[in-house]
Formats: sequence, C-alpha cells, structure tokens
Amino acid sequence: MPKSASEQPSLAQSRKFDRNMSIPPEAQVVIDFDDNRAASALVGPYGQNLALIERRLGVVVDSRGNHITIGGSRDGCDAARRVLESLYAQAVKGHDLAQGDVDGAIRAVVAQGSLFEFDAKNAKSGFETINLRKRPVRARTAAQDSYIRALKRHELVFGVGPAGTGKTWLAVAHAAQLFERKEVDRIILSRPAVEAGERLGFLPGDLREKVDPYLRPIYDALYDLMDARVVERALQAGEIEIAPLAFMRGRTLTNAAIILDEAQNTTSMQMKMFLTRLGENSRMIITGDPSQVDLPNGQTSGLAEAARLLDGVDGIAQVRFTGEDVIRHELVARIVAAYEGAKER
Repeated sequence: MPKSASEQPSLAQSRKFDRNMSIPPEAQVVIDFDDNRAASALVGPYGQNLALIERRLGVVVDSRGNHITIGGSRDGCDAARRVLESLYAQAVKGHDLAQGDVDGAIRAVVAQGSLFEFDAKNAKSGFETINLRKRPVRARTAAQDSYIRALKRHELVFGVGPAGTGKTWLAVAHAAQLFERKEVDRIILSRPAVEAGERLGFLPGDLREKVDPYLRPIYDALYDLMDARVVERALQAGEIEIAPLAFMRGRTLTNAAIILDEAQNTTSMQMKMFLTRLGENSRMIITGDPSQVDLPNGQTSGLAEAARLLDGVDGIAQVRFTGEDVIRHELVARIVAAYEGAKER
C-alpha cells in the first residue's frame, strides 16, 4: 500500500518547485509506493503519466523511483494523490496504464469533488467495468459509466456523440462479454458503406474482403478486446459476423449481440429496417455522431430521426456524449470543442 504524508514545503523544497511554479507550492504530498514495478508503470514512459496529471490538475509531480512528491494547491495535491493511488491499485493488479486510463482517473476524481464532499459509497463502487478474459474495460467518464449501465439494463441502446468518446469501443466490449459468458450465441457487427453507395461489387475479393475497408474500426476493437485466435475461429464459424447494412434486410436476429456503427449515415428507411431485425434474446446497440453525416444533401439521418421518435420508449436507452467525454487524445477534445463552438456561433 502507498504511504503518504502532507506538509508545508521547506525552503529547499520550495526552490525545487520554483523551476515549475512562479510561487512556492501551498502544500506538498509525499507518497512512497511499495511495488517498484507498479510504481514504474504508474510514472509511464518518460514520465508521460505524471506530465498529464501536472497539466490537468495544475500541480508539479517529482518522481524518484517509487518515491513521488506532489506540490501545488491543497486541492490539487489531494486530487493528484487520489489519482496516483487509484492508478497504482490498477498497476499492482498487473493492468497496463495507458494515458486514457490516467485521463479517466483524473476525470473520476474531479467529478467526485474534494475529499470532504466525497461520497464514500460512490467511491467504493466507482465507474462500471466490463470484465473480459483478455482484460477489463473500465468507464473513464461519467457518460461512459452511464453508457455501460444502460448496456447492462436495456435491450436497445443508442450511443450518440462525437468521435473519440468510446461509443463503439464499449459497445464491442459489451458484446464480447455477452459472447464470452454464453449469454448470446453470436455477435453481429454492421455499418453503412456510404462511400460506395452500398454497391460493393466493384471491389476485389469475397464479401469479407469487399467490406473490410468500411468495417476496419470494428475489427480493430475486436482484436484489441479478444484473443486473436478466438476472433478468427469465431469469424470462420460465423459466430462473429461482420456485414454492411445492405445485407440485413429480411433477417430476424435472435440470440445475438447486434451493433450498428456510424448510424448517422443510415437513411430513415434503413434505420427502421435495422431496428426491426431485433429478435428474441438479442441486444442491439446503435452508435453514431450526428455531426458527421455523409448522406447526400436532402436526406434525413436515420439516427437523428430514431433518437427523436424513440425517446422515452420503455426498454430503450439513449446516452449522449459531448466533447468533454473525448478520451482519444487531448487534442481531439480541443478539436471537437472548436468545431462545436463554430457551429454554435
């Protein structure tokens, strides 16, 4: 377990922090971690995890092996300490720490507020987790937490919001969990191939090779979340099926986890057709970004229409993400915010 202590900085310590701050830190927290390997994972390559904590929380973090010193405001130091302890607990369990995990821990601590306002019950439960054989997938934002909860409780879920918020990633993770637990017999992943007008015959190869370019993001998520041999075996056996939206017509999908990605590029008729494919003991997840519609001018997005018509229908959940939920990269969040600001103006 980490050992921590908080105290006012000495003159020498203040000079050390003067290199990064215009004034000496108001408080200082010192943490000693027992597990050297976990402490190294906590710091990250070239200290990138600590650098992210510094930028986001306005503190200065100094690392010497498993000895970490935090300087800054009292609230900033307390928040940084809780972030580090949360990440250390994950590292001790052998989990790899990506910058998205660091960002998620920061968001969780900021959302929880100060130590004195912190709800102990919520602190214990934390954000929802999808447990897969390969590795656990944790919610990193409040919206992702709501999304996972909705996926567990509803048969039909809409995940709507900008790129980089984890809509497709978490949808595939949930489908993979259902498949691994034998709660469904197969996973069906679909996407409209708008760029080719749904006419894929001119592309070389068999059906899978024709649609691969359009469905590559879903493949990437599958291989990241499941063992490659399991994915290949399931693809060959038809237990994981990847197909363009055009080939869904006339089917009834039972005992399946069904995902429609890039749903903003469906027409009204396509969306109605897809929604009515839902069969017994199936779960359906529809994801899309209304700000990136590639349909020809004059065509209404099936996603926008379905979200409006089905709002409040029992058994259907809608989770909306914003630019604040972007976890892909700090710059992606700023890019989304810039475009949203321009649209509002």
